Amino acid sequence: YLFSLLNYEWWWVLTLILAPDVLMLGYLFGNKSGAFFYNFFHHRGIAVLVYLSGIYFQIEILKLAGIILFSHSAMDRMFGYGLKLVTGFQDTHLGKIGKNNTV
Repeated sequence: YLFSLLNYEWWWVLTLILAPDVLMLGYLFGNKSGAFFYNFFHHRGIAVLVYLSGIYFQIEILKLAGIILFSHSAMDRMFGYGLKLVTGFQDTHLGKIGKNNTV
């Protein structure tokens, strides 16, 4: 619903919905930094703060970013992907992901 209040075409959602996963590149610098960057931008609280900042400052792109971050995070949880642990990318607060998963 919130996206429909913005002046963007719906194809933007399809284009940007996977954009937060670019932060997996943080794992190039190790598990600890990778988990930090990945988790920071996959936390729904951050998404809400970004969206509310867009409302407060009347910046539509911030509202869009907040909606995309929240939607992506919710989609990840729906598919069983959780916030990452510092032990490795496949270790999440919901369990292991991958071939030998426990999710």
